[in-house]
Amino acid sequence: MNRRVIAAGCIAMSLGLTATACGGDDGDSGDKATDGKGKTLTVWIMEGTNPDARPFFKEAGAAFEKKTGAKIHVEYQQWATAQKKFTTAIEGGEDQVPDVAEVGTTWVPQFAETGGLVDVTDKVKESGLNDDLVEGLKDAGTLDGKQYGMPWYAGVRSIVYRKDIFEKHNLKAPTTWKELEATAKTLKEKEPKMVSFPVAGGAEMFAAPFIWGAGGELATESGGTWKSGVNSPEAIKGIEYYTGLATKDKVSPAKVNTWTEKEVGDAWNKGEIAMSVGGNWTPKAIIDANKDLKGKLGAVPIPGENGGMSKSFLGGSYLSTFNTDKKDLAWEFVKMLTTGEFAAKWAEQTNYFPGQNSELKKIEAKKDPLVEPFAKQMLEAGATVPKTKAYGEIQASKVIPGMIQSILTGKSSVKDAADKAAKDMDAIFAKDK
Repeated sequence: MNRRVIAAGCIAMSLGLTATACGGDDGDSGDKATDGKGKTLTVWIMEGTNPDARPFFKEAGAAFEKKTGAKIHVEYQQWATAQKKFTTAIEGGEDQVPDVAEVGTTWVPQFAETGGLVDVTDKVKESGLNDDLVEGLKDAGTLDGKQYGMPWYAGVRSIVYRKDIFEKHNLKAPTTWKELEATAKTLKEKEPKMVSFPVAGGAEMFAAPFIWGAGGELATESGGTWKSGVNSPEAIKGIEYYTGLATKDKVSPAKVNTWTEKEVGDAWNKGEIAMSVGGNWTPKAIIDANKDLKGKLGAVPIPGENGGMSKSFLGGSYLSTFNTDKKDLAWEFVKMLTTGEFAAKWAEQTNYFPGQNSELKKIEAKKDPLVEPFAKQMLEAGATVPKTKAYGEIQASKVIPGMIQSILTGKSSVKDAADKAAKDMDAIFAKDK
């Protein structure tokens, strides 16, 4: 039976994960590793990452066969069922697991702890790639000092704004929290029919930058034990600022209290948003949906409290190898897709960023005003969520959105909501010990 190359990305954009080795050495990388004549790697790729990934993989498969003699068989997977499919394959043992996996960064801890992925730390170093990996992405795929794959592509959130509206009212892109607040209040006054800055209660990664920006953490780890950090004084300060834009400054109307990131995007497409947190994929999506907004958008990194940048979640997908008898050949495929020509092509086609500093700096150097700010954010202020499988359950339970929504609706004070969220998170962390 052919082993499989799984591709299971994570663009809905939650977390960062790695998978641990199934044990044993992952082999030498000599000529045998690249002799793939008569062999086939099966690749799982997530539907929706690219409008149509088939032409890309047809080209990549031909190049890989020319280089190694091995064929590539791609199977396209659905986001909704991929995580369970991974888990079932890992539980099924060596005969069920794939050769390579595109693993969403938020799933890495879970697969690492269950022994699903191969430690490729030495292979990355031997290939001279280690120092070129974007630090935030490298960190997302590293657990206990071991790296479980190569960053393939990623996304990060910054601030997207209506450049034409800003120019109309002589406004500049905000560079501090005070400026962000003042700008949002001016937009509310000058453009009352627009949402000047949506405080979207259902969008966890809209709130996280303000927790990090105030010096807080979602959770901290000590001696192998995780503990929530959302009710620390620093985190509470960031939560107060973010939710205060709605509760105190009224720049975000009540209808936004339960909005997810998708609903913010829908409102952007209708021309209803003046400024918001948004991903590097957001401007293209907006323009594709509303051609009238072409040339009318701007972007800037999420400002730090007193300047600089607040950290922003850096998520995406890894290509990782499973512990099969074709793991060396699988590594060659991973390396081909995550570096050089094919990494650049995939980034261009998907509008996501590559995982290497050298490739990202090429993008930044083009000085595209709708790309450069995101590249800067990713290079200098990318962050990951806690690297433990328990955080996946915390996200599934919507603990952070629940906290934000209870504040926005007036059901809880910031401190009470943060204390409850911390208690809920700690209960999940404790269950995972």
